[in-house]
This record gives sequence, C-alpha cells and structure tokens, in this order.
Amino acid sequence: MVDQQERTHVTETPLYQPGVAENRLAGALGGGIDEPFLKSFFRRFKETINPPKQQELVLTSKPVPVKDIWGYSGGNEKRAGLTSMLIHGGVIALMLVVGTNPVVQKKVRDTTALIAPDLAPYMPKAAKPAGGGGGGGDRSLTPPNKGKLPRLANKQFTPPMAVVNNPAPRLVMEPTLIIQPDTPVPNVALPNLGDPLAKLGPPSNGPGSGSGIGTGSGGGVGSGKGGGLGPGEGGGFGGGVYRIGGGVSAPTLTYKVEPEYSEEARKAKHQGTVVLYVVVDAKGVPQNVRVVRAIGLGLDEKAIEAVNKWRFKPGLKDGAPVAVAATIEVNFRLL
Repeated sequence: MVDQQERTHVTETPLYQPGVAENRLAGALGGGIDEPFLKSFFRRFKETINPPKQQELVLTSKPVPVKDIWGYSGGNEKRAGLTSMLIHGGVIALMLVVGTNPVVQKKVRDTTALIAPDLAPYMPKAAKPAGGGGGGGDRSLTPPNKGKLPRLANKQFTPPMAVVNNPAPRLVMEPTLIIQPDTPVPNVALPNLGDPLAKLGPPSNGPGSGSGIGTGSGGGVGSGKGGGLGPGEGGGFGGGVYRIGGGVSAPTLTYKVEPEYSEEARKAKHQGTVVLYVVVDAKGVPQNVRVVRAIGLGLDEKAIEAVNKWRFKPGLKDGAPVAVAATIEVNFRLL
C-alpha cells in the first residue's frame, strides 16, 4: 500500500517540453522567435552603435609539457659532446705526429709525380716525303740556264736537255724527270727547259755529266745524282737520299753478321742497344754508317763493323732499286 501511494505522488518530467527549446534558442539569438521585425531591427541597430559588453573569457586550459623527440634523451648530452671532442682531438694529434715524422717526410719527397704519358709513338705516323734528287750536264763550260722542268713521271726514257746535241734522233720521246707526279716541286713559267733554281743565261746543259741539266750526274736536273731534281741522289726531290715511305719501300736484310762483344763491355757486363744511321744503296750495300745512339765501352765500333758486312735487298721506288736511308738497332745482350 505504501509503495502504491508513493508511486501516485511521483511525477515524471517529459523529455521534450514544448516551448522550452524554442525559448532557449531565442535567448541565445537575442530575442524570441516571434519578435516583431521593427523591434528586432531597432534592437540590432542599437547593438551596432553601442554593442553590449561581453563577459570576460576565462581560459581554463593550460599547456602540458611533452617529451622532445628531436633532442637528446637519457641525460647523455654532456657525455656525447665530450666523446666527440676527444675523437676530433685524437685525429688532429695523429695527423701532427704522422706529418712531423722524418720517415714520412722523406717518403713524400721521394714520391714521383705522375704526368701524362707520351702517346706519340702509338699514334699513326704520316708518310714521310721521299727524299732524293738528281743532276746532269754535258761538260759545258757555262752554267745551266734557268728554265722550266719537264713532265714528272715514275720512269724516264729521255733526260731533259736545254741544248739538244742530237737534233735528229731516230725515236723522239718526251723528256721526263723521275719524280712522283703529285710531288710539289719548284717551277717557272718559261718556254725553255732548264733548272728553275738557276740564273738567267744562255742555253746550257751545264758542266755536269751523264746527260740532263745541272752540275751533277745521272740524267736529272740540279747538283745531285740521279734522274730527279736537287742536291739528293737516286731520283725524286727533297735532298739527300730517299726515305722509307711516300712510295719508297724499305730495304730487306739478306745477309747478317752477328756483332762481337768488346772485352771492356764483357768485363763490365755491359748491355744495351746501339742505333745506327745507314744508307743502303741501289746495290744493297750499306754506306755512310754512323752512330745515332751510343752505349760506349767499344760496342759502338763493334756495331759499325758488323753492319758494314751486312747485305740487303735494296729499297724500291716504282719497281726500281734506289738508295734509301734507314736506322738500324744492334742489340748487345749477355747470356
């Protein structure tokens, strides 16, 4: 009975009360929902001119310190700094000790600096211009006259002549010089044949011999020997004898005598290589042998003695044997 009476006096509050929520919203907005328009307008105008004072904002939250993820942890900052200082100091001390060591300083002074290697011996070599020359004459008392050169050719059947001693030959052939046709040679624009390097004068073949024009011999032009031009020999142009290349083949060794060891070099156990300059003439015989690089103790003389006994197949130019200059290495080795 008591429980029933108590339950009769308990009143339940409804979850939603009509008008309460609307009144609270109207209070938050500064007025009721059904506030007239003019009243609302004047109220807002007044608040705009003289805004009401707001309650002071009280900050109740406070920052909480957190652990720095980028800094040192565990209290090892001083220990890490001391360790780093000791390591750097040790490295500097080691460099000073090594740098002041006399043995290290001597090794540094004895070090050979590397330089770019000389690649010239491994580069392709251009063909050397052929040397040689020629000359001639008919024992005239007057010097050869100035004139143009005949046609250049690889072979010669008729030598050039400024004065024709046989005006009625059985077979007329064009005079030529034994010079490679594409070789640049001095020439002059004159109608008569002669030596382009001579002086103007009356027509003359010159005091040379063997036909041709000049003071040399061999059927060429100039003071040399051969059918070429200039002070060389064997044909061609450029002075001196022919050199290997430019259409001139190298001589080939056919007979060799081994050089003997000198007594001085044998006692001293001296070894090395002698380099000789030699001219192999058109018959394959060495001429004008001389030392280019000597090693001494009598071995240079022994090398010349041996090479003078060698025999060669002569170098060829256009199929004909010519005198060719070359270098020869003679090795001396003790067994």
